[in-house]
Amino acid sequence: MKASDLFVKCLEEEGVDYIFGIPGEETVDLMHSISRSKIEFIVTRHEQSAAFMANMYGRMTHKPGVCLATLGPGATNLITGVADAHLDRAPMVAITGQGGLDRTHKESHQYIDIVTTFKTITAWNSGILRADFIPEVIAKGFDIAKNVPGAVHIELPEDVAKEDSQKGPILKKSYSHTTHCDEIELENASKLMEEALNPLILVGNGAIRFGASEVLRHFVACSGIPVVTTFMGKGSIPADDEHFIGSMGIPDRDYIMCGLDRADLVICIGYDPVEYSPMHWNFNGEKRIVHIHQNVPDISENYVPDAALIGDIKESLKSLLTYCKVLDEMPQEFKDLRSQMVDELESYKLDDSYPIKPQKILWDIRQSLPRDGILISDVGAHKLWVGRLFPGMDENTVFISNGLASMGFALPAAISASLINPDKKIVAVVGDGGFMMNVQELETAVRLGSNFVVVIFNDSKYGVIAWSEMKKFNEEVGTDFNNPDFVTLAKSFGANAIKVETALDLKKSIEHSLYEGGVWIIDVAVDYSENIKLTKKLNQSSCNV
Repeated sequence: MKASDLFVKCLEEEGVDYIFGIPGEETVDLMHSISRSKIEFIVTRHEQSAAFMANMYGRMTHKPGVCLATLGPGATNLITGVADAHLDRAPMVAITGQGGLDRTHKESHQYIDIVTTFKTITAWNSGILRADFIPEVIAKGFDIAKNVPGAVHIELPEDVAKEDSQKGPILKKSYSHTTHCDEIELENASKLMEEALNPLILVGNGAIRFGASEVLRHFVACSGIPVVTTFMGKGSIPADDEHFIGSMGIPDRDYIMCGLDRADLVICIGYDPVEYSPMHWNFNGEKRIVHIHQNVPDISENYVPDAALIGDIKESLKSLLTYCKVLDEMPQEFKDLRSQMVDELESYKLDDSYPIKPQKILWDIRQSLPRDGILISDVGAHKLWVGRLFPGMDENTVFISNGLASMGFALPAAISASLINPDKKIVAVVGDGGFMMNVQELETAVRLGSNFVVVIFNDSKYGVIAWSEMKKFNEEVGTDFNNPDFVTLAKSFGANAIKVETALDLKKSIEHSLYEGGVWIIDVAVDYSENIKLTKKLNQSSCNV
């Protein structure tokens, strides 16, 4: 069998149904083999977007998303998206072509050592030096991507792709990676819970990545312990659950931190410090901590667990259910924190000022989306508002890039989400800066017949940087720019577009776009004077807990 055919057969055996990317001369044999397979190749307009699409596919399906690029510039264009998947803990396999092995030992056109380049942004990566190695490399790569989870890179040189091999795909047997936590650690954790007067649960992305949300909800209902999530943990427990008090992650000291201050035990479930350092909520390193995760804790002076339940998160939580009755009723102070965050968003529902406040935009989006609708956030000032206030009602309904946190994520991610869930209502929120970083993918979205709405928070600047500069120096430097006419631009790609002229028009525009289907761009002038107002407000607030 030709090596490129074997490669594709192995991908089929792994259940790959889509590959996102841009072909090159060094991938022509592989592309020829893909064209004769069950796998659909989705051609994108930039390799970075292909990686973001694969990232989103992995996060939504818990199966590795796959992206492809050629050698040299194609591979380097993948880097940001691959690194984003690596730090977002999204299962992904990135495939790159490479020049023939007869020229990689010397200076050669477009050649750089991609395997070495990708080493720090992947959980594992490998070049294939012989056709016979293909089945083992692919089997190992997909296992690692799925179970870490994270990004994996596989390189296929053009001459290896042409070789013949007598090998076939490795037919994997069904087996479980379930591991159970240590019994002594379980007893230690239960004792800490019994002794705690004000325990608090902190949920991170791991609870969603490892499918533990349902068991988590049982544990919360049984224990009565209040819950805080990170941005990527949103939806693991519904925002309207009485035990959910909010999400943490903005640079300023938010109200939620008062709950962390009061807690004498923090039960960290799927918590990942890549999102929000424990330095922010355990500054003195004095809090008792229970670590519940598939992975060992990342020890620091601010994160030294008193008990570590390392193993399958679902199984660890099931084991803890035996000991779970801790609080008869959630303390009033935590109820007050919950009310404070809920009331803050709701207080803007009738705000009719223009430009439109970010809180009002998020309120109208939440009211327009069904409970199982999907919100995807790009990176910028709007992300901090989404992370703080947007209510996530179920796992995998709020998607935020919060590891590497790269701008340009949301539009490609929305394309992938629409491909996977064509019947779901999807809204991507982007800043004008992030939107322009991958605006070319509007062509991809229209070509694929995607269904989603993009809401642009338009302030003609890099808003989150301006916010940071104002906080530190009370001036903005190097953040302003001019925008094109987004309505005309979107229509030139074949998309639909609306410019919102009043606050009263916003909700109607979102609902109309979601109902009509297709690709819609909604241009909204945002009032980001709210950013520094929030900073001042939080700086002046004090904890009453």
